[in-house]
Amino acid sequence: MQFTDLTVHFPVGPARWRQPRHMLRALDGVSLQIAAGETLGVVGESGCGKTKLGRAILRLQDPTAGTVCFDGVDLTHARVSRLAPMRRAVQAIFQDPFGSLNPRQRVQAIIGEPLVNLGWERARIADRVAEVMRIVGLPPEYAPRYLHAFSGGQRQRIGIAKALAPSPRLIVCDEAVSALDVSIHAQILNLLGDIQAEFVVAYLFVSHNLAVVRHLSHRIAFMYPGRAVELSDEPDLFSAPLHPYTQALILAVPEPDPTRAVGPAVLEGDLPSPVNPPSSCSFRTRCRIAVDRCAREPPALAELASGRWVRCHFPGTYQPKVMP
Repeated sequence: MQFTDLTVHFPVGPARWRQPRHMLRALDGVSLQIAAGETLGVVGESGCGKTKLGRAILRLQDPTAGTVCFDGVDLTHARVSRLAPMRRAVQAIFQDPFGSLNPRQRVQAIIGEPLVNLGWERARIADRVAEVMRIVGLPPEYAPRYLHAFSGGQRQRIGIAKALAPSPRLIVCDEAVSALDVSIHAQILNLLGDIQAEFVVAYLFVSHNLAVVRHLSHRIAFMYPGRAVELSDEPDLFSAPLHPYTQALILAVPEPDPTRAVGPAVLEGDLPSPVNPPSSCSFRTRCRIAVDRCAREPPALAELASGRWVRCHFPGTYQPKVMP
């Protein structure tokens, strides 16, 4: 799947005569691609557009501009009838399994719902439900139960089984483990890794937890409100980040080795308003090396080395301020 210049804007404020409404820039020209069997991690602070990116890919949110291409077909302006094959191939795992799944349905109905929509026969649906329940580590005899009979980790396994039922090629994981206990994180992450290795499914893994994203992702995109500011393979990004925002976030990760402990990175100022963002480089209001050029000339997302993309005029030169 490939998305080019993906843009999502929302009008805000009251409509006035002959005065255009202000626009909230949730996404502002994001271009990324996901290969088969790959995990692309998307990281950033709350409000940077991570979830809106996943919703735009799923067509749960219609983009304002840009394109989403799947198997060479532009899905951005496709009719609902043409979206049916994509619905089978692209599924989602949401943050809160109890909120995203219907508590009035039995587990067998929850997991089989996508297959009913695809027109599968009842006997075939029952076999597939039992199969995916075994894959996610749930006994098939639990199928007649309701959600309240399961723990949080088991409910997320049910959500994974529902996403896996129609044999998708891409799964959008929107904070798939953030609502779970820490003790369950590793189990769910290992399950997702096993599923990917066995079925060659790709993930768009949205999270604000760098440790989780690093564990599962092949490539990682860091987002600063509305835009991707750095994209790189996982080992290169964590060993030598290039964008000042990426450097600051990685330095803020707690260090488990007390002999190597450092203070947290200090980012001065607040996130810019998505309604009235700074001109050109949106990070310049918090960057210690910003110059006049950063306010006049918007930096492009440029490839500095093979597979290493960064949106900055002075990549790799920033040193975040560290608290003593």
